[in-house]
Amino acid sequence: MSNHNEGIDNLGFKFSSSDLENCENPNSNKVTPQNDVENNTETTTAKRDNWGNDIEFLMSCIALSVGLGNVWRFPFIALENGGGAFLIPYIITLLLVGRPIYYLEMILGQFSSRGSVKVFEYAPIMKGIGYGQAILTFFIATYYSSLMALTLHYLVDSFYPTLPWSYCREEWGDQCIDSKIKTDGTLREVANFTGGVKKTSAEFYFVNIVLHEKANIDDGIGTPNWRLAITLAVSWLVIGGIIIKGIKSSGKASYFLAIFPYVIMLVLLVRSLTLPGAFDGVLFFLTPQWDRLLDAKVWYAAVTQVFFSLTVCYGIILMYASFNRFRQNIYRDCNIVTSLDTCTSLLSGIVIFGILGNLAHVSNNPDIKSVVKSGPGLAFISYPDAIAKFEAVPQIFSALFFLMMFILGVGSNVGVISSVITVICDGFPAIKRWIVVCVMVVICYCFGLMYITPGGQFIMNYIDFYAVTLVAIVLGIFELIAASWIYGVKNICRDIKFMLKIKTSIYYRICWGIVTPVFMTAVLIYMLVDYEPLKYNDTLYPESLYALGWCISAVGIGQLLIWGFYTAYTAPQFSCGQRFKVAFKPTSQWGPLDPTTLKEYKEYCNDCEQSCGVARKGLWYRFYDNIFG
Repeated sequence: MSNHNEGIDNLGFKFSSSDLENCENPNSNKVTPQNDVENNTETTTAKRDNWGNDIEFLMSCIALSVGLGNVWRFPFIALENGGGAFLIPYIITLLLVGRPIYYLEMILGQFSSRGSVKVFEYAPIMKGIGYGQAILTFFIATYYSSLMALTLHYLVDSFYPTLPWSYCREEWGDQCIDSKIKTDGTLREVANFTGGVKKTSAEFYFVNIVLHEKANIDDGIGTPNWRLAITLAVSWLVIGGIIIKGIKSSGKASYFLAIFPYVIMLVLLVRSLTLPGAFDGVLFFLTPQWDRLLDAKVWYAAVTQVFFSLTVCYGIILMYASFNRFRQNIYRDCNIVTSLDTCTSLLSGIVIFGILGNLAHVSNNPDIKSVVKSGPGLAFISYPDAIAKFEAVPQIFSALFFLMMFILGVGSNVGVISSVITVICDGFPAIKRWIVVCVMVVICYCFGLMYITPGGQFIMNYIDFYAVTLVAIVLGIFELIAASWIYGVKNICRDIKFMLKIKTSIYYRICWGIVTPVFMTAVLIYMLVDYEPLKYNDTLYPESLYALGWCISAVGIGQLLIWGFYTAYTAPQFSCGQRFKVAFKPTSQWGPLDPTTLKEYKEYCNDCEQSCGVARKGLWYRFYDNIFG
């Protein structure tokens, strides 16, 4: 029997034998063009790099998942959605959505040693998911680097004798109040501050000097800030230098990128908890608002935070795992990374709100929430405002904080852009990697310039919703459907047993097959039903941008249809029905990349098929057998 028949027989045993026979090409003894392409691709990708050791993979995953979102996004999201009570939906979402997807992507990547596009050889009609994820990760890389540019800007400013955001400029008028405490030890004008009329010098500095932010973008977004253009270039030079040799260089850098931020965070933790008023801030952060648990927005916020923090459904984890040795214990690695990510989010929240508690204390402002800014404002307004009030060497703690932020950004963006580069290198293996890296760095830098314009924050918010969040959730749902129901939970568990020599728990089976896709579908429905025109700082976008935004989303999601039809069209079968039927089944080359292991795997599949006997018919039996079989 030819390789084509053998692959389908071995890997598609959940279908009846008559269905398989009807789908076979009468000329199956010949190598079809499609199979020829697959065989050539396998030959090219057989020399795939591997991590230097198992720890490099673990450290890379930690550096990727423990990023900026843990420091400036999680604390505010938690505060806005019930404080300590938010931890309940967050942990539930982590267990029902985050961890199952994280483990699934690790399994598929390590088992196949393929990137986020070629991995869909297990369900070729769904390869558009990989291309869609590559597009959205490109957008993430561009705006993540702009945040790194901001942190580098503040890091440089931290070395001035007087922190430049700690005092007001004359041109800001009497609406500005100094962030630092006066030399005579008196406090700033609290009455005006609590009245919401005046703003701190830290906020004026961020909005007027760093961003030159506009009130709206009706007349365009303006030109880039030259200082941020330099720091953006430095950010991309650092990233490019780390990924230029692939995992051989990024793996070595992962030790520093994963461990050093924790060293700084522990130093800041000790300092923050020794400040007056710190425990008030921590208690404010952790105090539950139990009534918020019944609010659907809280659960939606929990899902989006899990996506953002763990970077699941972006194809990045899958790409990292594809460089593992075949038998690596990723079950252990998954538990370590997902648990550490949650602990880091809590730790950063305690650090940030300990410092904000001190800010409220020295300002005689009992309302801690009023001193907190959302999104980037938490890191670039609230924290600098608080640090300016330190009486002893505020420059040191400012430099430590923004150095930590920059390193976290590097660790995350190395993984994000590596995912895109891997897709390109896998698709065009003849092109040298360093050329791909250099071209992508230049393109991302040029694209990222729009985020450092006066209207850049408008664009970042816009791209994050239309090009990333919405597309990631939709593609994530289809990724789960492809893995759990087209390929099958039963087949995934069989592959895990072959690769790791362990049985898959009922927890993962039920989550992959039922709970996680249903949960994510419910979130998507809520997101669409509750949709309101996107705003930034309560300002609407020009009408034309809303239409463009949905077009951007359609391009990402539309990859499913484009590549689905292309795959069916190029299938070797004669009739339209046969082409689509075969496109839902694994290719002949699906399985471990190593030829010897692939042969063992196919023999293992044959043994499993024979031990199962004749499959019973019926929809409910197939449903039950797929999850519990």
